[in-house]
Amino acid sequence: MDIAKIKQETEEKMEMTIEFLDDTFSRIRAGRANPRILDGIRVDYYGSVVPLSNVATITTPDAKTIMVQPWEKQMLRVVEKAIQDSDVGITPENNGEVIRLGIPPLTEERRKQLVRQTKQESEDAKISIRNSRREGIDEVKKAVKDGLAEDIGKDIENDLQKIHDKFIKKVDDLFAAKEKEILTV
Repeated sequence: MDIAKIKQETEEKMEMTIEFLDDTFSRIRAGRANPRILDGIRVDYYGSVVPLSNVATITTPDAKTIMVQPWEKQMLRVVEKAIQDSDVGITPENNGEVIRLGIPPLTEERRKQLVRQTKQESEDAKISIRNSRREGIDEVKKAVKDGLAEDIGKDIENDLQKIHDKFIKKVDDLFAAKEKEILTV
């Protein structure tokens, strides 16, 4: 196996973990209106299930409101029902034209719960990054058994460790930013 390929694949796996963590964090409601909390909602659109963003415009007119405006008027009820049935936890207000979601302020207990949730997501991401590093090191050890020089193998293991440390720091930075966002009243 090519040495550069091992490092590249390991780094790509770690990068995907960071992207997944960032996406997960974007769905965690932190007391401010963020259209991405609606990303997981699917709507029945003429017999096929599509993301909400495919049938409506989602905007944030202010820090405490998300506005959903379906492109077709008959989709208003369907979109409203999809939001109610989702795990967003906000009751939509339908005025016949648009759907408004008022983001309620978070209680102190809910903030602490969200911080615990983000910490758990961060730990899961770190575990995934460590697993990627371990898989890369295992492949290097296999290459050493197959004839690669041991000192080159050690250098690659050190490189993988440096890549690992860089991505662990990214996870810590993402967590710190999200924690600050959640705890900011």
